[in-house]
Amino acid sequence: MNNKPALSHSSDNDLRTSYHPVPEINLSELLHHLWQSKYRVIGITSIFAIASVLIALMLPNIYRAEALLAPASEEQQGGLGGLASQFGGLASMAGINLGSGSSVDKTQLALSVIKSRNFTEQFIERHNILPDLMAADQWNQSHDSVSYDEDLYDVTKGIWVREVNPPKLAKPSAQEAYKVFTEIMAVNLDKDTGLIRLSVEHLSPTIAKSWVDALVIDINTEMKRRDVEEANRSREFLEKQIASTQVADIRTILYQLVEEQMKTIMFAEVRDEYVFKTIDPAVVPEEKAKPSRALICVAITLLGGLFSLGYVLVTFLVRKQD
Repeated sequence: MNNKPALSHSSDNDLRTSYHPVPEINLSELLHHLWQSKYRVIGITSIFAIASVLIALMLPNIYRAEALLAPASEEQQGGLGGLASQFGGLASMAGINLGSGSSVDKTQLALSVIKSRNFTEQFIERHNILPDLMAADQWNQSHDSVSYDEDLYDVTKGIWVREVNPPKLAKPSAQEAYKVFTEIMAVNLDKDTGLIRLSVEHLSPTIAKSWVDALVIDINTEMKRRDVEEANRSREFLEKQIASTQVADIRTILYQLVEEQMKTIMFAEVRDEYVFKTIDPAVVPEEKAKPSRALICVAITLLGGLFSLGYVLVTFLVRKQD
């Protein structure tokens, strides 16, 4: 019975000991403290300002090459389109499915293909641009040449020497390359005009321009290849159907559909700009796209000023607490 009051008294003392009232902040005292610490604020801010200049100067220039493209006009319908909507009912009576004649918009399909992992990986491998993509360090303007990070790529031996943790290998994988390439390439469709802007950013303006040109050529070639393969498969299918049917009207329809597929193939073979026509080709940019060194310096200096003020405010509160 006698121990309970003592325990309660001890608890009250602990509560009083652990309680620290929040000190009242006098505005005049705070301003006086800030004025006394002005050199400290100026010093810290100056350090951040100098660091911002050094960081901005260390960042390499990035150049952006851009091409303006327009969708090529649709003059042929691929697959089993064309006559399918006109004679589909008659053909179905003979057990032949010519399809509905609908197809995915070729422009949207091409845009999806150019952004796809498979197309990008093939593009990187076909043009052997992995070192320029993953190891480029600086661009020499006078010689228009690119130097590489020696810790990543040995130019003289043509081998990758970077140190990475498993499961990664010294040579960047296709997935790594795809991730980096999608960060420097942009494809934007203007819904109002239907025009497409294809751009690539790189340390070298010459490389950026060459990659834009190569992308335009490759996407046109890829879409042409797909349509030719589809037309050939359709033609082979139709020829089998012609051989298996004796109905004169159906054979007439099938012959006309075969003719449509042959037109598609011939049209594709003679047309280089198959899905995208170049309205304004890419040029070697003379001015950098980024970084904005002035903005970097202002942002870091402002951050330094805020940090110094926060530091001075904390020291003021600590003193008041004591």
